[in-house]
Amino acid sequence: MLSGLKVLDLTRVLAGPLSTMILGDLGADVIKVERREGGDETRTWGPPFDSQGRSAYYLSINRNKLGLAADLDVEADRLVLDRLIATADVVVDNYRPGVLERRGIVPDDWCRRRPELVWCTITGFGPDSDRPGYDFVAQAESGWMSITGEPDGDPMKIGVALADILAGKDAAIAILARVISRDRTGVGGRSFISLVDSARAALVNVAQNALVSGVDAKRWGNAHPNLVPYQLFRAADRPIVVAIGSDAQWRASARAIGLPALADDPALATNAGRLAQRGRIVTEFSRKLATETAAVWRERLDAAGVPNGVVQTVLEALRETNGSAITGMPSSVGGAVRFDPPGLDEHGEAIRRGGWNAFS
Repeated sequence: MLSGLKVLDLTRVLAGPLSTMILGDLGADVIKVERREGGDETRTWGPPFDSQGRSAYYLSINRNKLGLAADLDVEADRLVLDRLIATADVVVDNYRPGVLERRGIVPDDWCRRRPELVWCTITGFGPDSDRPGYDFVAQAESGWMSITGEPDGDPMKIGVALADILAGKDAAIAILARVISRDRTGVGGRSFISLVDSARAALVNVAQNALVSGVDAKRWGNAHPNLVPYQLFRAADRPIVVAIGSDAQWRASARAIGLPALADDPALATNAGRLAQRGRIVTEFSRKLATETAAVWRERLDAAGVPNGVVQTVLEALRETNGSAITGMPSSVGGAVRFDPPGLDEHGEAIRRGGWNAFS
């Protein structure tokens, strides 16, 4: 879908490489630029490493790119980058403010010289902040950790670097919007994405609850602040989640697990009524669901059209995919794998010699 779109990737770690990998999955030609010494730091973020010494972390977000190593303090390397920028459609960077500018690479100048150029900068805390931004810090400062974990436990981060992931996807969306605008108007322009802005925006209904009520959000563990039952329960062998989002699902769920009295109770007919009797419902569901295996309940709830799921391990979940130990998880946006993640400077000679023709 993006065949022929030339993307220069000046990013490292997670959010930036993920955004450019998405574009590469969709057919864009992506050149990943890394430091000569060590490259992207995620190359060392292991174990695990594969048989060639490549970290699983690096492999997960760097397919469909050609690799170039460059030192921004070396004039010859800067000239290579200048030639690439001069003919690129998109440039993505996640340098802290001033780092590129001090080395003679000024994004605003490039955008003035080439109005059609799309330039996206990913930061931790916005274009005016020099604070380094990692996902863990963004999760802490965006409010996520304050609402994650058991009510009487410590604030907890999410099990994946989701602030980075959301920022990477936001960056890909912003880039594609600029590309469409450029195709319509001839002007691309510059976008800024920050981890903390992406994370705060992802609070969605939790933020709206606080804005409407004026009451701060709190931790609910595996329960839901607005819906009952919508949480984890323990079956006879393993945990299962039940997620009720409508009155019809409520009645179907109670009948499916053998609690018809709850299904017919008029006091529980609406979500507001169920919220008022959260303790009663959770107690009854917990008692009943503990009497059979999760597989039994999943079959019955599926037959009744009730959203539910057995809590699987990562390896169990991966059985349902075509995940690769080299190129990672299948594209979630309908893309395809064309190139393995590049080694450090793997395509450097071809890029220095022919620029974007290295894809030919």
